[in-house]
Amino acid sequence: MSEDEPGGGPAPSPARRVPDLAALELLLAVARLGSLGRAARAVGVSQPAASARLRAMERQLGVALVHRSPAGSRLTEAGGVVTEWARRVVEAAEAFDAGAQALRARRDSRLRVAASLTVAEYLLPGWLVALRAARPETAVSLHAGNSVAVAAQVRDGSADLGFVEGPGVPPGLDGAVIGHDRLLVVVAPSHAWARRRELPPAELAGAALVLREQGSGTRQVLDAALAPHGGLGVPLLELASTTAVKSAAVTGAGPAVLSELAVADEVAARRLVAVPVPGLDLTRTLRAVWPRGQRPSGPARDLLSLTRRSP
Repeated sequence: MSEDEPGGGPAPSPARRVPDLAALELLLAVARLGSLGRAARAVGVSQPAASARLRAMERQLGVALVHRSPAGSRLTEAGGVVTEWARRVVEAAEAFDAGAQALRARRDSRLRVAASLTVAEYLLPGWLVALRAARPETAVSLHAGNSVAVAAQVRDGSADLGFVEGPGVPPGLDGAVIGHDRLLVVVAPSHAWARRRELPPAELAGAALVLREQGSGTRQVLDAALAPHGGLGVPLLELASTTAVKSAAVTGAGPAVLSELAVADEVAARRLVAVPVPGLDLTRTLRAVWPRGQRPSGPARDLLSLTRRSP
């Protein structure tokens, strides 16, 4: 037999035995105003609804709380005792609500973002300027890294929102597509490929390339695209930033594969030449990601909304 209740089984939860806050606030209004009708107006319900709520509370507690008469409503002796208890419960609820609001305010005062290098360098600055205009009180910190590192930060809670590139949503996260990007094969104007009208995928797969490191979204997309054509060969160089890969390509170190966003200026100025590779899909998806089952809220939700308004 349970120790909680002589008849066996656990005792009912207090949530079932204690009136809800709306009923307790009504009782306090009756005590303060001396009239059920005025109390109903004070808490924003009709008098019949207030009367029904009061009767339900009396049935729940098993005692009469209010004596009703044409002259008004007054508390019974038991009602006076319950009113004092109700006042303490309502005050505790108000303190709880104030604390929750303080937590929300603290959460909304900062936003931690982790983003892949392409998104961090070429897309996020504009979004963050717009967010600053909408939320000037929010301090934003940004950590740029490859897509694997970004996903890890979002999973371990060190980032509120992440932006990654690659073929799918990383494990343990939820996400939303915010746009698409295209990778280009680029070479210095002095490279032999600069005079090629097109390049077969198999030749690209067998070439020594200047590449981003394993774990980057750029590398993931390139690996997947070249898998049917013999797979990616041994890189000439593996570098940890888009800027470093681009600089190596500009100086003629070798062909590189980079985001169209990252090399647009260099291609326009003919410091780099884009080499077409027909039959090779180098489109990649850009995603916002967050912990699975937790929709972004506060400034993270607002930033996500801004990304979806981008052209």
